[in-house]
Order: sequence, then C-alpha cells, then structure tokens
Amino acid sequence: MKQIVNKKYAEVFTNKKVRYVILLGGRGAGRSTVVSQYLLASLVSPDYMRSAIMRAVHSDIRHSSWKEIRDRISEQDIEKALTIRENEMGINYGANSIQAHGFRASSSSYSAKLKSLASYNVVWIEEAEEVGEDEFKTLDDTLRTKKGNIVIFLTLNPPSKSHWIIRRWFDLENAYEEDGSLIKGFYKPKLKKEVNDVLFINTSYLDNKANLDAHTLKRYEEYKNSDPSYYYQKIKGLVPDTVRGKIYSGWKIIDEIPHEARLISRGLDFGWFPDPAGLVNIYYYNGGYVLDQLAYGTEIKNQTLAEIIQNDGQRALTYADSAEPKSIQEIKDYGIDIVGVEKGKDSVSYGIKVVSGQRISVTRRSKDLWEAYENYAWDEDKDGNPKGKPNHYKSDLMDAVRYGLVSVIDGGTDPDRREKEEIQVLVNRDAFKKQQARRFMV
Repeated sequence: MKQIVNKKYAEVFTNKKVRYVILLGGRGAGRSTVVSQYLLASLVSPDYMRSAIMRAVHSDIRHSSWKEIRDRISEQDIEKALTIRENEMGINYGANSIQAHGFRASSSSYSAKLKSLASYNVVWIEEAEEVGEDEFKTLDDTLRTKKGNIVIFLTLNPPSKSHWIIRRWFDLENAYEEDGSLIKGFYKPKLKKEVNDVLFINTSYLDNKANLDAHTLKRYEEYKNSDPSYYYQKIKGLVPDTVRGKIYSGWKIIDEIPHEARLISRGLDFGWFPDPAGLVNIYYYNGGYVLDQLAYGTEIKNQTLAEIIQNDGQRALTYADSAEPKSIQEIKDYGIDIVGVEKGKDSVSYGIKVVSGQRISVTRRSKDLWEAYENYAWDEDKDGNPKGKPNHYKSDLMDAVRYGLVSVIDGGTDPDRREKEEIQVLVNRDAFKKQQARRFMV
C-alpha cells in the first residue's frame, strides 16, 4: 500500500517498542493524515489488528478522524477491497477492523462502554486534550490483548501547562522566536527524562509546507499579527500558560476554606464507567463563593456519594442532574437532602453566564476542580472561531458547580423555567393582594 508520509513522522511506522505515540503540534502539521495512513496500512496487513478511532464524544468522530480515514481510502483507491459500514463508522478487511468509539455517547455526559475494547490493540484518540485523565486511565487499563502490539495514538493541539497530558509526560522549556527573542506566555514541550514508553513528535505547519497550498500558508502567517495567541498555540503548537478561549477568568486558588465561610449548597453530576462523577461543596464568603471538591472519579456508587455527603458533617441541599431520577431517589433514600435540576434549552450557556458573574475561589486541595476551571474553554472550528459550546474536559465538575451555584443564585438553570416561575410569583402576589383586600373589606 502506497504511503505519503511527512518525513518527520517516519518513525511512527518503524518504532514498535512504545505503547504511546503523542503527536502534538499546530494545525496543518499533518498529524491526522499520518495516523489515518498508519491505521489503513495496519488494516490491510496480515498481522492482527483491531483498531478504535476515538474522541471525547462519539458524534464528533464523523467529521474528524472518520473523515480522515475516508479521505485516505479515496487517495489509495482501495474502497472495493474493504467492507465499509458508513452508519456505524466501521471498516473490515478480513478479520481486521477499524471502529469508531466515543468516550461518551453524547455531549450529555452519558458514557459509552469501553470494556468492550479489551481485545483492541490500536487506538487513535483525536483531540486528546478533551479527554479527562480518569477516562484515559480507564481506556489504558482496558487494553490488554496479547495478539498484537498495543499502541495508543494521541493527537492534539497543545493544552495549557496544567493539563494532565502535559503534567504526566512533559517538561516545559521557554519558547523563542527565530531571532532569539522570548515568546512570553508560551512553552516548548519536552519529554521527561524518565519516560521510556512514548514516541513524541512535535510538529507545526512549517514541517508540512510541501503538502499545504499557498493560501493556507499565507493565512497561517497572518495570524501571527492578527491573533498571536491563536498563532502560537493552535498554529505553531506551543504550550500556553492558559488555554485559549477560556470560559472562566478571575477565579483564584486559596489554601483553605475561610472559617467564616457558610456552606449553602452542593452540586452533583452523576457518572459511572468511564464517565466521572463530580461532587462539589459551595460556600458563601464575603460576597463571593468558595468551591471545594468532595469527590471526582469513575465508578463511584450512589451509596458512596451519599456516605461522602454524610461524612462531611455539614447540612446543605444537594442539586443534581434531573436526568438521573433513579440515582436521585437512591441518594434521597440514604437520608440526603437532594433535588434534581432541570435542564432546558440554552441552560448550559445561561448557567455559564451566571457563574461567570460571580467571584469564585477554589481550594488548593481541589486539584481536579481547579484544573477543570483552567482548561474549560469554548470549542473552536478549524479557523479558531468559537462554536458556542464548551469543551468536554472535566466538564462533569463544571456541570456540578453550575447545578449547585446557579440554583441558589436564582432558582434554576433553565431560563425558560425561570421566566415562568417569575410570572407565577407575580400572579400569586397579585392573588394574595386581592385576597387581603377582600379580607379587610369584610
């Protein structure tokens, strides 16, 4: 099978000793192209190959990694030799296969089943920065076949320096322009010395000029002046101090909960395998709010969540996702004060708007929570324009915060519901006034 490979990626096809292949860099570097080439070459080889193409949300695969696979098939003109299941996003060649799997079935925090991937030996995680550490660990622990070498590809634009992928595998060095001047707020990633099971290739469009048209190259260069933050992170592939398009700003980390702080609510987002559950205490203090993480992780039973709340020893109403009525009832049966928060149209964006207007502090021990705050950002299209929806990175904790905080601020996350409730209050108030007037007239 003919391969068209950027020379910088040649080792992808020859290195058989690593478990992880991390292709980190900017747009136009050809990362997705080379991985799709690798998968198709492995598919039609005589060796055992069961491959999963993955993203945080299953539906996002169709217009990203699946499209890349289909483009390579067209380029190689091998469609007739393959069995392609378009609706399922699956391909078979004899006993070998490629199949789409999302970490989540949808953007609504419903998890896909990953335990079925135990026999897979090649996995491609596109936009890996959107996947949480616990989700990745779950996948990594699931892959255990002995039929072929296991390799996990992670392709991604650089996340912020606090992201788990950076912390786990990389050290950061200062980044410099070609003239030697320091690029402030951005870093060059370098594999940690102790890491020996990773092939890391850091690329940008500059390494792939031969495969890019003049218009694209010109557009990339223009970003350097018109939008430097986008250029250095998304085009040049440098690691930023803070993620681009960050949703929440102005929040801070504090060492401990102030003595005078008052617990006013809890926020809970349910999860199971591999989707994490998030439980957050929300305190009121000096005109602002202090957030403290009580629990975050996969496979946390409802009984365990109830015990965590009971052991906390503080009384407060817990606000949870109303899409889980059975879980709410189970926790209620353990004696916990809990109610469901209904989610309607635009409830997420409305909730984000409400939370953004508050003064927020996060306890230092709430590592997952402040990492979520740091990396929670608006999704962007290929040109860097916001899509109007947040990414999925540790969004479970962000949802939990939204449930608990918005509910105590104005009574709900659904603006339509809120408006109806305000109208009803006015109706009730008017009826009460009329009743009082009649009483005094008697």
